[in-house]
Amino acid sequence: MLFAGVDIGSTTTKCAIIDENKKKLVFVKMDTEFDRNASGEKIFQKALDTIQASEKDVTCIVATGYGRKSFRRTDLDIPEIIAHAVGTEFLMPGTKTIIDIGGQDSKVIQLDETGNINRFEMNDKCAAGTGRFFEVLTHRLLGIDMSELSDLIKKSKEPCTISSMCTIFAESEIISYLSQGIPIADIAAGTGVSIARRIIAMGRTGRVDFAEPIVFSGGVAQNEGITQLFEELLAKKVTAIDSPQSTAAVGAALRALKQYNKRVGS
Repeated sequence: MLFAGVDIGSTTTKCAIIDENKKKLVFVKMDTEFDRNASGEKIFQKALDTIQASEKDVTCIVATGYGRKSFRRTDLDIPEIIAHAVGTEFLMPGTKTIIDIGGQDSKVIQLDETGNINRFEMNDKCAAGTGRFFEVLTHRLLGIDMSELSDLIKKSKEPCTISSMCTIFAESEIISYLSQGIPIADIAAGTGVSIARRIIAMGRTGRVDFAEPIVFSGGVAQNEGITQLFEELLAKKVTAIDSPQSTAAVGAALRALKQYNKRVGS
């Protein structure tokens, strides 16, 4: 028996498939399309094709993410906060704090001793502190690829100060620094510091104490430079999870298995 988790996010759609023993068989992702249901269908089929399985092999499907209500094939949908918590705790048992930076939001989640959510804080109203802002920074303002951002941050000698918490005003500050001839490495590092501070402050507003182990997930977690900035600001070890965009999809797949077990009474 197979169990699928489909995470339809604002920028990427992901699917993870596990078996009845919780073994992860596949994880795939693609850009989210305008039609959220079509995105879910395509990624689900891509996952099946990857492991040469068919739809009838999948016993239960659980959806999460922004587009979860649009995915008509799902048996159940769950909030992404829950999916991230379940998936991260499974992939990295003992996790106490999750920092997740997605395409259009950022989250800080605190887990208790049993892996359940104790408290969380989430920013989904402003682009500052999200992957989208990093994309704006790299492509439009600095003219570099996102993959170059980490090396730039690590090369910085004197990160500039980005004081505004508003994306539009922060962009104005960056443009001003560029016109002054400030090295782009210092601008990139300054922006990274600003975003990391914003997310840490957001978590503390929600009374998250950033207990260790701290796990960094989401697409931005692929950026080693940002991970290091969090470590420096928190003065604690921060671990970027392997396959950082998979946590919610894996969590949804685990809930699919749990839903089936509840149904059959096991």
